[in-house]
Amino acid sequence: MDKLQQNSATAKRGKSERRSSRRCKITQLMRIRPSDPQRAHFDDMRGTLSVSRTGVYFQTSEAGYEIGMRLFLIMPYSNDPGSTNREYLAEVVRKDPLPNGLTGIGVKLLLEVGPQHSYSFEPPPLRK
Repeated sequence: MDKLQQNSATAKRGKSERRSSRRCKITQLMRIRPSDPQRAHFDDMRGTLSVSRTGVYFQTSEAGYEIGMRLFLIMPYSNDPGSTNREYLAEVVRKDPLPNGLTGIGVKLLLEVGPQHSYSFEPPPLRK
């Protein structure tokens, strides 16, 4: 193989997928909030565009995201009393301006905080 063909083959491999885990293009509802109480609070409800074992990509109109920012992310999110939601600590690793006016956000899942139940141990309020 001559050097031109070798360089071309190396360039194609360099542009190939670099992620360590495969992505699935599925839509799951998420609830996203900043984990740092010093930051401006927002409560963003978004659907995923792609998901892997270690990360999530979604688009948003919320302007408060910054690279390096830590988030609490509940996924999949449901307010159904019987659902089990999982909460994660995540970090923003990517922020892309999109042609539709929204921003693409890539987050890395750092730690599973645990299941979040939507039921309460408080008795229901008395009705009159």
